Amino acid sequence: MQRAYPERNGKTDREVKIMQQVIRKNHMDIAWHEYTDEDGADKPVTEASLTEKASIIGRVGIMLLSCGTGAWRVRSSMNTLAETMGITCTADIGLMSIEYTCFDGENGFTQSLCLTNTGVNTSKLNRLEHFIREFEIEGKDMSGEKLHSLLDDIERIHGLYSPVVLGFAAALACCGFTFLLGGGPIEMFCAFAGAGIGNFLRCKLTKHHFTLFLCIVSSVSMACLVYAGFLKIGEILFSISIQHEAGYICAMLFIIPGFPFITSGIDLAKLDMRFGTERLMYALIIILVAAMSAWIMALLLHLKPVDFIKFSLPAEMWILCRLVTSFCGVFGFSIMFNSPVRLAASAGVIGAAANTLRLELADLAGMPPAAAAFIGALTAGLLASMIKNKVGYPRISLTVPSIVIMVPGLYLYRGFYNLGIMSLATASSWFAAAILIIAALPLGLIFARILTDRTFRYCT
Repeated sequence: MQRAYPERNGKTDREVKIMQQVIRKNHMDIAWHEYTDEDGADKPVTEASLTEKASIIGRVGIMLLSCGTGAWRVRSSMNTLAETMGITCTADIGLMSIEYTCFDGENGFTQSLCLTNTGVNTSKLNRLEHFIREFEIEGKDMSGEKLHSLLDDIERIHGLYSPVVLGFAAALACCGFTFLLGGGPIEMFCAFAGAGIGNFLRCKLTKHHFTLFLCIVSSVSMACLVYAGFLKIGEILFSISIQHEAGYICAMLFIIPGFPFITSGIDLAKLDMRFGTERLMYALIIILVAAMSAWIMALLLHLKPVDFIKFSLPAEMWILCRLVTSFCGVFGFSIMFNSPVRLAASAGVIGAAANTLRLELADLAGMPPAAAAFIGALTAGLLASMIKNKVGYPRISLTVPSIVIMVPGLYLYRGFYNLGIMSLATASSWFAAAILIIAALPLGLIFARILTDRTFRYCT
């Protein structure tokens, strides 16, 4: 006989208990201040114990990893801190974890650290880069307790923007994307609405710690549904052609993991095979789930990835519109990466120049898309190297957002769509083109880095 649960404001005891449950913090959270020496409040960290020194190194490493930067940068930063404190550090870095060991010539200290989630936060990354640079000048004279307090302040930097602002950023980025892919005003408007509402939903779900797959499926489905809804309203009220459905793909491009795609290539170039491979698989998983979600929604809503309705503009107007929409696209993505407005605008200027050059090389010079993408990424890397000191932000915060707009999300989706309907020859053509472009983008940044950064040229 089942027990009867009395009602409480319309809810049973069981429901109340479920609602009272909260998400517990990761049990692997580290109480960093406990690693400091009891008598070291006024003692420089260079004179502290190995455990205290290692705690600073490990904490900075895991914080950098949580910002989405590459493994080689994490390892380099940890080694910089270790060298300043007079010890040696080795680290094995993955997508969500760091295993590292510190030596002082007599003893060793080994620790394994893990993240509960990964993402991109260029604002926090910038603060950490400043912490590392200042450590060599002033930080080495501070106590471990003081350094951990500074890291506490940096760790509290979360999102600079609300879900509403991030929704508008995605809307702006995908609106620009739509024009660059060949869409007109109708497609741009519908993609603006779909991407804005879709990313707003994703941000709200992420804020409440929902799993990655749920966030992707929900946001992509919402973006496609909103696009189709606005298009249907336009068809009924204004007799808009159904062929404008082509732009529904653009409404979901805010989900494309451009940052992991590009940084994985850079890490593979530095022979960080574990991290580069794990980050590449992470990006592919996001693409797979997003593409499958969009494909199912396309079947339910009777949407097809047809060609855009062509429209003509004078050559000068094409270039101007490409510059403006490229800037908007890169600016929107930079805001989504939690970049301050000044940083996002700087990346937007670089992206506008590099992406417009890429498109003009492909259209006017007849250059293969992959070769044009390489030159575009190379240009973005060189421009970022020229202005990074004046802007005052890490190079990766400028370069990666500036070429994210070049990631062939349309090609990838059309490949998955045709694979789903068993049109294997067409699917393979789209996949081949996408793979070549995705490989070309990090290569462009890598060679720009080799040309302009002496520390990047060597296996150190």
